Amino acid sequence: MERTILVRIGEIFLKGNNRRYFENILKQNISENLQGIDCSIVYERNRIIIENFMPSNERRITDKLSKVFGIHSISPAMKTKTDIELIKKLCAEISPKNGIFRVTVNRADKSIIKRSMDIAAEIGAYMLSQSKELRVNLFEYDFEVYVDIRENGQTYIFTEKLSGAGGLPVGCSGKGMLLLSGGIDSPVAGYCMAKRGVKLCAVHYHSFPYTGELAKQKVIDLAKKLSAYCGNIQLYIAPFTDIQYAIREKCPAAYMITFMRRFMMRIAEKLALKTGCSALITGESLGQVASQTMESINVTNSVVKLPVFRPLIGYDKNEIIDIAKKIDTFDLSILPYEDCCTVFLPKNPIIKPDLIKVEEMEKALDSMEDLINKSIENVEIINTIDN
Repeated sequence: MERTILVRIGEIFLKGNNRRYFENILKQNISENLQGIDCSIVYERNRIIIENFMPSNERRITDKLSKVFGIHSISPAMKTKTDIELIKKLCAEISPKNGIFRVTVNRADKSIIKRSMDIAAEIGAYMLSQSKELRVNLFEYDFEVYVDIRENGQTYIFTEKLSGAGGLPVGCSGKGMLLLSGGIDSPVAGYCMAKRGVKLCAVHYHSFPYTGELAKQKVIDLAKKLSAYCGNIQLYIAPFTDIQYAIREKCPAAYMITFMRRFMMRIAEKLALKTGCSALITGESLGQVASQTMESINVTNSVVKLPVFRPLIGYDKNEIIDIAKKIDTFDLSILPYEDCCTVFLPKNPIIKPDLIKVEEMEKALDSMEDLINKSIENVEIINTIDN
């Protein structure tokens, strides 16, 4: 017998004739996620088995697998040959010695004549004979013993099913450019899109000297937190100070944020097209701030042709915060470092900008294209995972 880890696939199971495409991407993502850990990865229909690892690495492996999108659940298990007497002894050995339990048997090997429920009853009876502190209840129980009898003469025994990350394997749904601020929302938006299979790149706008190295490092750290779920993120740090100077000099103060957002979208789209991204991703939530009203979103959307995904558009702040805490970005996001949107924030930003009026005012920025190209030419590129 040996320790193994069973990995069950999730939504991929429903993909019909396209299933192999999704499975291959998931296999690759698992291999990359477990790089540096000595183990074997065995692929079977509907499941993946991790074997030949040091017992001290078991928790590390399950922690890493729990962040891989496309996985439904994970079970540390004992693998043994299919021998009912041996299975009974192992079930009694690995289970708690007191409490209420039930046994669930999955008998994929139909060459075994006994029915699953009969095998379960036999195992349960043996466990009861080994401890007077145990009781059986099929409906209300403290723990469950799972026995998975496979067609290859092997049986897996386990007592827990750890939740996987769910969703689709990162990379199966294309590539998107995330506008990553230092706030709470945009990392959560990136996480939500990665969960739907989108491979992330990210752009952050840095207004040196108004936003310093600590603010920049905060964003890099946020991108690294996200990379635990979606692999390496190529992060583009785009200088933004000259653009803000030009906007402040030539545009009405109330429209400062509106024009900044339009520039951000243009830069993000150009970077997206250069890097093979097919969409932009933002952390906007409808009505949360002045730049996230329907009118403001329409005005900023109008400058790009790529689709813009806003996975948080209908979320309230508490829902977003709950996800940020779950993925461990919240504490970083609330660090008190300024970002480019706060250093030039007007007292009374426009809430319902008019597109025609904005386009007319923007004509004053005759050097707009030069400013955008200069920012793109001077981007700093950072990889969140060293190759």
